[in-house]
Amino acid sequence: MKKQSAAPTESLTDQNAVQLACNGNAEAFSYLYEQNVKRIYNYIFYRIGAEADAEDLTARVFHRAFAHINSYVEKGVPFTAWLYRIAHNLTANWYRDNHRRREVSLDDHFDLPHLSDLPERTIEMNQEKELLLKAIRRLPADRQQLILLKFLEDLSNGQIAIIMGRTEGAIKSLYHRSLISLREELKRISGVETSDFR
Repeated sequence: MKKQSAAPTESLTDQNAVQLACNGNAEAFSYLYEQNVKRIYNYIFYRIGAEADAEDLTARVFHRAFAHINSYVEKGVPFTAWLYRIAHNLTANWYRDNHRRREVSLDDHFDLPHLSDLPERTIEMNQEKELLLKAIRRLPADRQQLILLKFLEDLSNGQIAIIMGRTEGAIKSLYHRSLISLREELKRISGVETSDFR
């Protein structure tokens, strides 16, 4: 990639940073990295549940993006859609290489005070959140991905379609099926956990 002189950081915006980065401006790419690294890390972490591997894959996403930024093509959606597509591919490769799914440790993700210090409603909310995460992790990978992009990142069906390489109609259909599957998993898990106390 041809190196271009740096643009002043204060003049960078999400829109012009992509164009500048495509033209070889390293400072513009750094700006894009800072704007997107946390959301890409969160997406990968929710998918694989391993902190060190999520950090490694996040670094690889941005390394790959930097290496191929000059071939980036604007498709009418945010630059992040391209990064999510790279993250999706690397995560799929990670699953193939590891032949397993790893559970997300809730202790790693939620920094909870001692339960005796919490009001009853806070405890209930944390239990509901734990149940929801457990149910999401039991869904097939494409449904996990859709739910995380929809609710974690609040992306539109069109943006998700580009990231997942499907049509918008297919995403709407998958979204509907994913919600039904999630509801069934929640019922199944709730039933199992309730029967444990009998």
